Amino acid sequence: VWDLSERFERDVVEDFVADYAAGRTPNPCLRCNEKIKFSALLDKALALGFDAVCTGHYARLVDAGAGRELHRAADEAKDQSYVLAVLTPAQLDRALFPLGDTLKIDVRAEAAARGLRVAAKPDSHDICFIPDGDTAGFLTARLGAQPGPILDLDGQRVGSHDGAFAFTVGQRRGLALPEPAADGRRRYVLAIEPVSHTVVVGPEEDLDVEQITGERAIWCGPAPAEGARISAQVRAHGEQVPAVLESVTPDGRVAVRLDRSLRAVAAGQALVLYNGTRVVGSATIASAATSRL
Repeated sequence: VWDLSERFERDVVEDFVADYAAGRTPNPCLRCNEKIKFSALLDKALALGFDAVCTGHYARLVDAGAGRELHRAADEAKDQSYVLAVLTPAQLDRALFPLGDTLKIDVRAEAAARGLRVAAKPDSHDICFIPDGDTAGFLTARLGAQPGPILDLDGQRVGSHDGAFAFTVGQRRGLALPEPAADGRRRYVLAIEPVSHTVVVGPEEDLDVEQITGERAIWCGPAPAEGARISAQVRAHGEQVPAVLESVTPDGRVAVRLDRSLRAVAAGQALVLYNGTRVVGSATIASAATSRL
């Protein structure tokens, strides 16, 4: 048994809090895979003479001529390739995902046949270190109250809040605006300005995004060339949209132009690129271009 709690606190939890404080929306599962399971844990395993780290992620590894490729799972509804897109070729060479070719219903049936108590355990959708699901409460306890204004696109104050970190781009619930919009339409979070603790709201159509820029790119194999046709995904179980890779720089920045718009793309989320079922790589979203912001 290895106690990696301090490493987890530093590399996952503190990173999660810092991202929200900076107005971003992080994915701690990706960071855990990158920093803990396939870094700290893998280092320990290799030092003791083990060959690989084996996990229950639903993803497939395919041996190809240029090395191992990471692909979507056979069970598309449970596919977890998105949260593994931070792995390098060297890490993929030391990984095993034995459930990738199996449907989850069949895994549960085998677990039941073997008498395992977790056979009927419900799927988990919460952040593991926030088991009650109250992310806003967790962040408030860490960061303290940081009141600020809620503004519309004209700069008019339409409400207030106790912490911009409690909001994410695309959010509609929990705004608690005292007056409806003049046109009666629902308002959504369009932007978060952490320095001034300002939240900007507006109509749903202003969430549409056609271009995404990312930083800190990690390639699961050879880096693709500029102009490559790929597919982009910005949520773990989100839509995969055809796109073109407009630019790739040596310092790990990428720009992607989508064939059709995506809605509510937030800085800090992972931009994962696919070629069919194969994971090409990922980058942390730095910005997204919309029609008005």
